[in-house]
Amino acid sequence: MTKQQAGAVAPTYQLQLFVAGSNLRSRRAIETLQHICEHELSGEANLEIIDIYQQPELADRYQVVAAPTLVRMLPLPVRHLIGDLAKIDRVLQGLQVNGLRP
Repeated sequence: MTKQQAGAVAPTYQLQLFVAGSNLRSRRAIETLQHICEHELSGEANLEIIDIYQQPELADRYQVVAAPTLVRMLPLPVRHLIGDLAKIDRVLQGLQVNGLRP
């Protein structure tokens, strides 16, 4: 039985991580965001990883002009974090995650 079947609520955070291929910055951003989703947000996040080389139309749709870029779709308002996403504290601050790390 999945969480959806058990009546679990939808994730609190909807995140989209835009990367450019598999370069070092992209890999670091992916590792950081996966860690945050698993450990800091305790499964309350849905992370979608989008390679702008493979899906440039999504970069256009969400007005992504640099990579890596993290877009917090939910909770509103939508927020964009651009650049080095390797530092967990910086990402949490940018996401405005309340009640977590100072």
